[in-house]
Amino acid sequence: MISTVLVPIDGSEQATQALEYALSVHGDASITALYVAGEASPMMGEAMGIAIESDTHEAASEEGQAVFEEARELAAAAGVEVETAVGVGKPGKTIVDAADEFDLVVIGRHSGGLKETLLSGNVTKHVVRESPIPVTVVN
Repeated sequence: MISTVLVPIDGSEQATQALEYALSVHGDASITALYVAGEASPMMGEAMGIAIESDTHEAASEEGQAVFEEARELAAAAGVEVETAVGVGKPGKTIVDAADEFDLVVIGRHSGGLKETLLSGNVTKHVVRESPIPVTVVN
């Protein structure tokens, strides 16, 4: 029985579809939407700004608020409550590390654009390969 579900979200259409799927199929489980702010690198402007903040976690939480608001609205429309969590680091690794506390990961088929895929690899592929728990990929 699946009682806890982790849904990585980033504001993309694929992440929204994954959350909608989790809400409709696993609405009786505890669902957590995880927003991951990427770690700093010389090639990533927005993440670099977060990295120089005095409180990186707080800055990431602020960055994720718009994404969380959409997640809460979708959950409310489905009559389900959703928890939110913030991670900072490489998205794939951060999601896999968080997965230990859940029964299932539900993730969109593609996370990030071409630039993100070229720079950091495909997050979804990483999660599918490395997750310690089952992963549902939503097309």
